[in-house]
Amino acid sequence: MSQHATVQTRVGGLLGAALEANLRGRLSHFIAGPDSPAIVLFGAAHRENNHEGDWYGEHAGKWLYAAAKACARSNDAVLQTALRRVADYLLAQQQPDGYLGTYAAARRFMQPQPPKPPSWDGAPSLRTWDVWVHAYLILGLVETHRVLGGETYLAAAQRIGDLCIATFGPGGLDICELGNHHGLSATVLMDAAMTLHAHSGDARYRALAERVLEQADANPALALLRKALAGADAAEIATGKAYQLLWNLVGLTKLSQASGRDDWREAVERLWHSVQTHHLSLGGGPWGGVAHRSREVFNAPGAFSPQGYVETCSTLAWLQLNRELLLASDQPRHADEIERTAYNDLLAAQAPDGENWCYYIFPNGKRIHTTYWRCCKSSGAMALEELPALFCRVDAHGQVTLDLYGASTSQVCFADGGRLELRQTTRYPYTGTIGVQITIDMPRAFTLRLRIPAWAEAAQASVNNRPVDHVQAGAYLSIAREWQTGDVVVLQLPLQPRLQIRRNRNVQESRAPDGSLVQQEVLDDAYVAVTRGPLAFATGLIDGYKTQETVHLPADAGAALQELDWTDVPVLELAPAGRAPLLFQPYFLSGGRSDGSWRITWLSLAGA
Repeated sequence: MSQHATVQTRVGGLLGAALEANLRGRLSHFIAGPDSPAIVLFGAAHRENNHEGDWYGEHAGKWLYAAAKACARSNDAVLQTALRRVADYLLAQQQPDGYLGTYAAARRFMQPQPPKPPSWDGAPSLRTWDVWVHAYLILGLVETHRVLGGETYLAAAQRIGDLCIATFGPGGLDICELGNHHGLSATVLMDAAMTLHAHSGDARYRALAERVLEQADANPALALLRKALAGADAAEIATGKAYQLLWNLVGLTKLSQASGRDDWREAVERLWHSVQTHHLSLGGGPWGGVAHRSREVFNAPGAFSPQGYVETCSTLAWLQLNRELLLASDQPRHADEIERTAYNDLLAAQAPDGENWCYYIFPNGKRIHTTYWRCCKSSGAMALEELPALFCRVDAHGQVTLDLYGASTSQVCFADGGRLELRQTTRYPYTGTIGVQITIDMPRAFTLRLRIPAWAEAAQASVNNRPVDHVQAGAYLSIAREWQTGDVVVLQLPLQPRLQIRRNRNVQESRAPDGSLVQQEVLDDAYVAVTRGPLAFATGLIDGYKTQETVHLPADAGAALQELDWTDVPVLELAPAGRAPLLFQPYFLSGGRSDGSWRITWLSLAGA
């Protein structure tokens, strides 16, 4: 966010309902005070006897972060009281050296690992998530400081940072030996260190992030920078663990911005393109789980299965990476990805009550609400609370940009005291008409920029009923003028139903004894799915009981898809040859968002 203006957005519509459910559900129930199970873990009675390799301490930092953001947007007094009580309790548990974790003394991250080779999945000799937990605590305490004020919470976060400096500085431990997946689960400390640097101004924390990056690149099994710059796919970095790798890239993006290092920025961009090209579901979430790959690890490039897994934790990290890249590069493609992820795979993982979440969602599969302690319930809550700040931003030149669309009101306070309100009146993403109503304290000249999604060919815009030229898909529309109260911008985004066809082809190559190239086709099939604007669509069990179906499309495939008349929710009809039509609705709604319901996005395509 620009230092030249502050922006606060109240969100309505689909995302607003999800945020309200988040506050009343997960954020109010899972942790309500120091006696909540996820916080009791930090008390001496548990901590001093904990020799396990658990990760449950992460919930505290995630909750602090999400609850603080929810307090800032809602001014909810009950949640604010709980936030202060929990944060104060955690500070009382912090050790004199800065340690604030859940492990007994012999298992803390300051202790060297036994000299044993890592296991097949890149785990250290003694499984540990201590650095990971502290990274989340730093983020949560800094966000609590930002919302509640005072210096105590930031000081506690800095004490953790200082302990990390003492542990991993020159002559200290190798951080890669203290995190699973060849160190990826510990090198996420880069993000926390850069957050401390941004809020404290202390250059030592930036140096800590650089030290972590140095160690991550020096580890042959990880080699984060070297592999990325050599063109490695995201699946080839360490174990290819999606959540951890993407969180590392969040920190590396911040570090590249602070340092101005083009090679570091290039490494992030290459891996972003790898993920965006090869490793996203139709709903925008990072996915894995095909063939031999772990369910939380990126698939090999080109591998495809309608039953692939999208872990909600990975959705959080992908959203945060695109947030950082959007702020760093000002490229609308990153806002496109945030929008696609938010309206599809993120909403699809949340239950309407805001308390239940899916650990995994599948393009084709059953919706299963996960258990009490699972990581993804806290990650989903965090991801939702990131969204309000991503609707509107103001840059150093005073340009006001709308990056996300949906019913909302953004209040802008300029550095000179001037005030602006941008109210989006719309049913987007169900409808493509977005009205932006301007209220301003006095006439003011500035540039208003509107993101035109890459899919929005033939989009149109007007100001006070006068058409605006140069509306281009995949770019920002800039409107420079003197604005005054009562001005209205209308954006028309054509929401055309579209068929998405995915070819799944595998050809193996080898050399014959004479040296000639031999190609053997081992797989060639195809699938079809349906989208409309930013939304992926899905149907339920086929004919009421089948979990998959093969369809044959007519020669004019586009004619088989049409939009039916609807009132509340868009409904699309796909009419394959030789069978009854199939009805599709937005993926996140399919099955009524109830536990155990089926969602089928991809249909096998005959005659590929």
